[in-house]
Amino acid sequence: MTLLAYAGAAIAEIAGCFSFWAWLRLERSPWWLVPGGVSLGLFAYLLTLVETDAAGRAYAAYGGVYIVASLLWLWAIEGVRPDRWDVVGGCICLLGAAIILFGPRTA
Repeated sequence: MTLLAYAGAAIAEIAGCFSFWAWLRLERSPWWLVPGGVSLGLFAYLLTLVETDAAGRAYAAYGGVYIVASLLWLWAIEGVRPDRWDVVGGCICLLGAAIILFGPRTA
C-alpha cells in the first residue's frame, strides 16, 4: 500500500505542478490551474495513507520516490531521456528512501 500511495502521490504532485508550469511558462490557459489544484490536493491526501508513525518520515522517504518519478516524467512526458547520472542519482535516492521508511526502529 505504501508504494502505491507514493506512486500515486508522485504522479499527482508532478501533474499538479506541471499545470502551473504550463500556465506560466508555456502560456496555457489559466483553466489549467483547476485540475492542477485538484491534483495537488490528491497528492497531499495520498501521503496521509502511508503507514508510519511520523509525517516527517513519510515526507522524507517520499522525496526519493518523487525524484525518480520526476525523471520518468522527464522521459515520458517531456521527451528528454535521463542520462546515466540521472539514473544513478535516482537509484541512490530510492535506496535512501527505503532506508528511511523500512529501517529498523527502536522504541
